[in-house]
Formats: sequence, C-alpha cells, structure tokens
Amino acid sequence: MKLLHREDLFGWTQFNEERDLDFHSVLWVRTGGNVAIDPLPLTTHDRLHLERLGGVAWIVITNSDHVRAAAELAAATGARIAGPQAERETFPLRCDRWLGDGEEIVAGLKAYELHGSKTPGELALFLEPDTLITGDLVRCHRAGWLCLLPEARLQDPSAARASVERLLRLQCVEAVLVGDGWPVFRDGHERLRELWESFQA
Repeated sequence: MKLLHREDLFGWTQFNEERDLDFHSVLWVRTGGNVAIDPLPLTTHDRLHLERLGGVAWIVITNSDHVRAAAELAAATGARIAGPQAERETFPLRCDRWLGDGEEIVAGLKAYELHGSKTPGELALFLEPDTLITGDLVRCHRAGWLCLLPEARLQDPSAARASVERLLRLQCVEAVLVGDGWPVFRDGHERLRELWESFQA
C-alpha cells in the first residue's frame, strides 16, 4: 500500500481497462482499530503490509457498486462492515451497521448521504480535519479536476448537483480521495468549487 498525504492514511489501487482509470481503496490507521473504505482485492505484498499496520476493525462501503473485496477482507480480518442505510433492503452483502446522514462511524469519521447518483444514499466520508473520501458520484477522470458520474448514469442530475453543493459547505477540505480516477491532495475545496461552478455554465 502507498502512503497518502497523511501519515495515518494509506491507499491501494487497481487499474480498470474498460474506463482507463484507477479504482482506489483507503486505509485509515488509528488507535482503536483501522478503517478500510471500499476495499479492492489485496496483493500478497499489500496483505502483509496491512497486517503490519494492525489489520482492519471496520470496513465502510460507500455504495453497492463498491462492495469489491469487502467480504473477503472481513473474513480474513474479522472486521465489521458498514454500508449505506438507503440501500439496506437491496444491499448485496450483510452489514453489521447501516449508516445514515451525519452519522459518525468512529470518532473523527462522519458519513454524508449523497443523492441523485446511480445508487440511493451513496456515502461520502469526511475524515477530520481535512479529507473528503468519495465513492462514485464525485470522481476525477482528468488529473486535478473533479467531475461527476456521467449524467446518463445519474438517477437525478439535479439532486446530484445539490449533493456537490452540500459538500462544498465543508470549508476545510484539503484532499479529496475519490473512488474512481485521480486523488486530489491539495486545495480540495477549490476543486469542489470549480466543479460546482461548472454546473452554472
């Protein structure tokens, strides 16, 4: 796994040839148990690295299309799984906890429900004091520029844009770690503002 912009954050990726971009997973190393977000399959190297970092206590899945290798990781580590409350009736994986808007998963990590994406109640996660972690709705196909999931895949484009406006209210965002595309490690709030302003053009 690769060290990200903070000493307590690591990531691993998988290149998707169909979309010509990377898929990302995030590990937050913390006292009280590490948290993995949208975990992809682990290579042997990454699995051993994860063990050295203390394993996983919680797996958070932002939406049903990002289940990925969560079940395998939970089976290997004993981690509990949290998923989006809005998908509770149809989610493809058993979860130990269902997350609604504004819920704190563990101290310092809060869930925000996003609407209008391809799945209901997709979660974005804010990790204090400065890091936003997104699933499918907010992404980065071109380095340095945030974008939305293509409109043809949105359930409600207006609601999707309103979700971005809500994220923009998080004034202290420095990094945006997207599930799909390029991470943004600096000036994340400004990149969110540029995305919002692009809707007005």
